[in-house]
Formats: sequence, C-alpha cells, structure tokens
Amino acid sequence: MVDLRSLLVAGVVLLAGLAVLVHGAGDEQFVYSGFTGAPLALDGTATITPSGLLELTNGTAQLKGHAVHPAPMRFQRTPGGPVRSFSASFVFGIIPPYSDLSGHGIVFFVGRDSFATALPSQYLGFLNSSNNGNFTNHVFGVELDTIQSTEFKDPDNNHVGIDVNSLTSANASTAGYYDDGTGAFHDLTLISAKPMQVWLDYDGETAQVNVFLAPLRTPKPTRPLVSAAQNLSGVVVDPAYVGFSSATGTVRSEHYVLGWSFAMDGPAPDIDIASLPKLPRFGPNPRSKVLEVVLPIATAASVLGVVAVVVALVRRRLKYAELREDWEVEFGPHRFTYKDLFRATEGFKTKMLLGAGGFGRVYRGVLPKSKREVAVKKVSHESRQGIKEFVAEVVSIGRLRHRNIVQLLGYCRRKGELLLVYDYMPNGSLDKYLYGKDDKATATLDWAQRFRIIKGVASGLLYIHEDWEQVVIHRDIKASNVLLDSDMNGRLGDFGLARLYDHGADPQTTHVVGTMGYLAPELARSGKASPLTDVFAFGAFILEVVCGRRPVEQSMTDSRLMLVDWVLEHWQNGTLADVIDAKLKGSCDEEEAMLALKLGLLCSHPLPAARPSMRQVMQYLDGDMPFPELTPSHLSFSMLALMRSEGFDSFILSASTTQPLSSTAMSIGTMTGLSDGR
Repeated sequence: MVDLRSLLVAGVVLLAGLAVLVHGAGDEQFVYSGFTGAPLALDGTATITPSGLLELTNGTAQLKGHAVHPAPMRFQRTPGGPVRSFSASFVFGIIPPYSDLSGHGIVFFVGRDSFATALPSQYLGFLNSSNNGNFTNHVFGVELDTIQSTEFKDPDNNHVGIDVNSLTSANASTAGYYDDGTGAFHDLTLISAKPMQVWLDYDGETAQVNVFLAPLRTPKPTRPLVSAAQNLSGVVVDPAYVGFSSATGTVRSEHYVLGWSFAMDGPAPDIDIASLPKLPRFGPNPRSKVLEVVLPIATAASVLGVVAVVVALVRRRLKYAELREDWEVEFGPHRFTYKDLFRATEGFKTKMLLGAGGFGRVYRGVLPKSKREVAVKKVSHESRQGIKEFVAEVVSIGRLRHRNIVQLLGYCRRKGELLLVYDYMPNGSLDKYLYGKDDKATATLDWAQRFRIIKGVASGLLYIHEDWEQVVIHRDIKASNVLLDSDMNGRLGDFGLARLYDHGADPQTTHVVGTMGYLAPELARSGKASPLTDVFAFGAFILEVVCGRRPVEQSMTDSRLMLVDWVLEHWQNGTLADVIDAKLKGSCDEEEAMLALKLGLLCSHPLPAARPSMRQVMQYLDGDMPFPELTPSHLSFSMLALMRSEGFDSFILSASTTQPLSSTAMSIGTMTGLSDGR
C-alpha cells in the first residue's frame, strides 16, 4: 500500500517548485506560478501577500514599489557582444479605486536594480524628471500605463508601450489584442480588475521587440500588439536585472502580478494558470442573506429612533445658531459656520485658549475639513450700528496678501459675538519674547531676529499704506499685535481697529482708538487717523523692540516714563548705546541698532510732516537711502510736553492706568478702544 503521507509531502514539494522557481541550464530561466516563498528583492510598497500575490502598490497615494529577480541575468555571451535573445511572460491585474479612473501603471524592465531617485506618479517609479531620456540609464521596459501624460506623448490613458531609456515610448498602442481567426482587434481595459497576460520576445539577430497582450486563458496571439526595431546592445549592460516597477499618483490604485516567467535564448516557460492566486474582489460585495433578515429589523429600529434624532437636531441647531442677515449673502465665501469654528476649537475649551484681554479671547483651532490651523478671536458686538460697514471692511482686509501680514480668513456672527478667523502663528506674539518671565524664551530673540522683525513689519505697513488697492490704516501697531510664524518672522496682525479708504481720498474723522504710547499727538486734535499716525506708532514699536521696554511705564515716583523721551535724553547725553536691551549682552550689530533707534525717534516725531513715509523707512532699513544727518537738537523737545500742548493730556492722562478706556472710544469698528501700552 502506498504511504498517503508520502504522497502528500511529494505533492507539496511539487507545488512549491512550481510556485517558487524553475531553473534551466545555467540558471537562465525561471517561472513563478504564484509568489509564495519567492526570493524576490522588494522595496517601497512591494510585498508578497499571504495568498501568493506580488503586490507592487497597496492603494497608498504618491508611492512606488519594485520587485526584482534576485540574480542578474547574462545578456551577452562575450563582454561587449550583442544582447542575446530573451523572452518573458507575466500575468498582472490592476484594481482601480473607481471604475473609470486609475493611476499610474506597471513597467516590466531589464536593466539596473536601483531606483532610489525614481519618482512616483507619471514616472512609474522607473525614472525621474532629470534622467528621463538619458542614454546612460541603460534600461529597457514594457509599460502598462493607465494615465495619459502629454509630456511623454502618450496616445491615451490605456496603452502598452516599449520604453528605451525613456518614458516617451519608442512605440505604443492602445491595450488590446488581434483575434487569430478573424484578425479583428479587441479592446482590453487595463484597469478592469481582471487578470491579463503579457508576452515579450526580443530577437537578438533581427533586433526586433514584440509585445503581446491577451485576457487570461487566451492563447498567445500570433500578431503582436506593439513592435519596435530596437537594437538593445547599446542599451542593456551585462549582467542586468529583470523585474517590475509600479507607482501611484493622486489616484490610489493597487497593482498586482500573479505569475511570471523568463528565459534566455528561447521561449519563456509556461505559467501554470491553474496555480495562480486570485485577485482581490473589485466593487460592492453581494448582498448577504443575513442582511435580508437584519434589514427589516434595522428599519423598525430606525423608525423608533426618529423622535430622538429630531430632538437631537433641534438641540444641535440651538447650539450652533448663528446671526445671519440678507446683506451678508455677498460675503458668503468669507463667512465661516459657527459649527465649524466650535468643532475646530473643541467647543472653545480653555486648553485651546491662546490669550485674553480687552480685545476678547483668542483660541487655537483646526478646521475640520481642511485641517488648517487657525486662530479664532471672539469679541462682542452688542451694538448693531455700523456692523454692515464693519463686516465689509473685514472682508476687504481678508483680501490682503503679504508675507508679513497675518492672513484674516473670514468671520462669523452669533448673537452678541463676532468671531474673526486668522491664520495660526505657532510662536505667538512678540511681546512675550520681549517681556516674558521666562529668561530662556527672551534670550532666544537675538538682534538679527529683532532687526528682521522690524523690517518685516515695515514691509507689511508699506504694502497696506501704498501698494494695495486701498489705503489701510492699522491704528494699533504694537508688540502684542506682531505675531511670529514658525521661522520667527514678524507678521502684523489684529486688524480689528483698521480703517480703509481710497487712494487720494481724505480719511474720515473717527473715534480716537489705539494704545497709549503709540498714539500720534495730532489724533487728539483732528481725530483723523492717517498713514503718518501709523508711522508714529511704528516708531514707538521700533524703540520697544530695540530697548526691550514698553512705550509708557510707571516710574518709581508714580509718574509716567515715556520711552521716546528716555531714548532722546540718552542720545543728548551721548549714551544712546546704553538704551539697547540688556538681554542682547553686547551681541548686537551696534551700527544697525543705532540706525533703528534714530529711525524710531524720527518716526515718533510729534510733527506729522517731519516723519518719513513707510517707503522711506524701508529704504533706510535696507540701506538703499542714507539716513539723514540728525543730531539730538533736531528732536530736543519733550515728546510728552508736546503731546500735552496738543490736548492729549486731558484726553489720555486722565484715564485709568490699568483699565482700557473702551467706554471712552468704543464703536462697532474699534472693539478695544483706548488701552494702556501693555
């Protein structure tokens, strides 16, 4: 009696031999009927599945995968001789994410085995933008391409091509095959999710390449799909590797090889079709009998839950209720839903709070759809007067585009709240680096960074004053309104007090708003904010950054110390260098620091006509214009005394030293009013 166990062992050994590798004489041929245990060299997304499929890509976007036969083949009988004849055959399948769209394809190649610099997408993990077409590539391939790339002169998005050192094919044809009986051409869809077989023959004597394609279990056609007279002796170097390359782009497809054979100087061995693994299923699963039973029960349960859902929806609507009026239709693209902002900030939780003050509260958030990080500011707008005009200005400011301006993305209104949405600046506001209690944090702000921040804010002001379609006056320039991006670049933010008017027009009189220490003295007399009032505030800002001190401070004698007077006094005494922030410890560029201090004093001149424009300021900072020869005598009057003579004393200095004067100068467009320089 034959031993049953012995028969089983023999059968397993036989199948393994078919699935893994068949060597001919001199190891010049092989066949894989499935890839279980196959010793292929894999990289990228390529892997062998438990069922024995060679999976080149796994449905992840913008990635590549390669599978290479581990031993190189000898394509020349003698060094420098002609390339020998060879044949290959393989069965492949492409599973698309959509029935009519896939990307990008598979290449069977002969040549190198290193694709470290190859790119995915249209380059198929085979070449890249710089080496495509180079004769030094020494690669030959057959591409199965499912995306039409005009740069490679592809005929369509479903073709087979012969590639020599380039993805611009030497010859290409729409996928299909010729019927041996009728000669008719039958189209094939490469992304049909059905297995197909490819045959490749190269005749070394005639230098002819022939490629055939047919559905699985259809015999090899007599007439090739695509041919090319191509001598590979100058292309394929000896020895060379054979294998597959594949890649995805934005469309995430899955590319598989089910079986593969190869031979030198003869036809490739037959692949055992019956032993091939199955492709994964494409499309929806068939309806199960269990579902037919469960579906009626689930329907009944859903009916019972309708009341609960209605109640939840009503509560949800109240939770996310907004204030919308007909005139806001024109601002639709700039309006955020309250629900999105609520979710972005996790319900405006305390852990998302970035800061709070007279202006309101600012929260960090991540928009649920775009995943963009934002800062959401909540402020009160109980008054309806002027809200339409204010929202119109918010939307207009949202069109500002400059590298040194925090992007205002839009707004939302809800009951008594107005929510403004900005780009998120990860390093927070400048003032915490100037006055923060953490010495390590302040020490990181060196002179080069400070000077770059000053120039950045100046560039942003020049843009809104002169280079944008309208004149924008910021009206609240100070360190706490300058935010730092991930590279510690300064960006001017908080345009809540800003005013807009057309170039050449006269700015309108309005409430005096801003922060003490940054307010130009003429504001008390005329109430007209202008670009030169912004220049005054910028001058105070420069002194603040260089000195590391606030523009207005309480002195030991309970009087107010004006920073501009203090700096001017040191200049008069010949000790101007002593006002530089001690944290810099003498490491700053003293020439730049002196320029910044004198420019800050010039911008802070009480007389508007004596101040430079922001274009001149940028020319001074960039060294494009020599700074005027000034002496302390040019500015030898008391800034504080002149402000009092302009009527500022009675208006400002009577205010509380600790509370913002929002009640004095509040309007729907100001929101913060007048506050101390903190």
